[in-house]
Amino acid sequence: MDYLQAIALGILQALTEFLPISSSAHLRIFPELLGWGDPGAAFTAVIQIGTELAVVFYMWRNIRDIIVTWFRSLFNAELRSHTDARMGWFIIVGSIPIGVAGVVLKDIIEHDLRSLYVVGTMLVVMGIVLGLADRIGANRRRFDDLSWRDAILMGCAQACALIPGVSRSGATISMGRALGYERATVTRYAFLLALPAVFGAGLFEMGEIAHGANLYGWGPTIVATIVSFVLGYAVIAWLLKYLSHNTYTPFVIYRVVLGLAVLVLLGVGVLTEW
Repeated sequence: MDYLQAIALGILQALTEFLPISSSAHLRIFPELLGWGDPGAAFTAVIQIGTELAVVFYMWRNIRDIIVTWFRSLFNAELRSHTDARMGWFIIVGSIPIGVAGVVLKDIIEHDLRSLYVVGTMLVVMGIVLGLADRIGANRRRFDDLSWRDAILMGCAQACALIPGVSRSGATISMGRALGYERATVTRYAFLLALPAVFGAGLFEMGEIAHGANLYGWGPTIVATIVSFVLGYAVIAWLLKYLSHNTYTPFVIYRVVLGLAVLVLLGVGVLTEW
């Protein structure tokens, strides 16, 4: 049964990681509704590696160019103004806030912030934030316009996603849209910015699974990670195509409805806080 549940959770992770609707919230809510219990922060962090590997495969040329140009720029001053070299630094600097916060607040994140009241509230609040940011965003800035200030601001926004229900992509996208970046651009940047954070968190949490501090052992966790990788690739392709002609409004509505539903179910006793 653990393997069937793991496959289902891997599918859920793949369908929700890249959409601004919080995969961690879904991995907290739906297992609880089905009576499976909380799979745990370690399980969530590790299977997210699968979806980030999908990003690496989908955007490998872009990632390769950034890494190669950034490394060469360390020894060639002429390359330091190149977009790919600057992007490498922006990803590094933008990853610092979530890395520091993740280590300092580890116990709070894995326990206190996994309350379903927190999850439901964050789904609603950040859904409204995303909707407002998408509405006021000027939709005129692209990769070449990214600055140190914007990279730091989006990095700080991403750090808020340590709270289940916020959404890593949703927080980064909200900040990017508020700063005037077009939807496809800020979504791609959100994918790139998430890579160090997700791989780092996944590796950091592997020890928890090895020590048995998790609902699922290594077997089901690996299966869920593979499933999330395979389906995640298709979701990336669909989302980037969708955003070239559409807004984030459907995701905003979904977040608010789901968040309110969680709070109502908690209120009537169908769901419990822990």
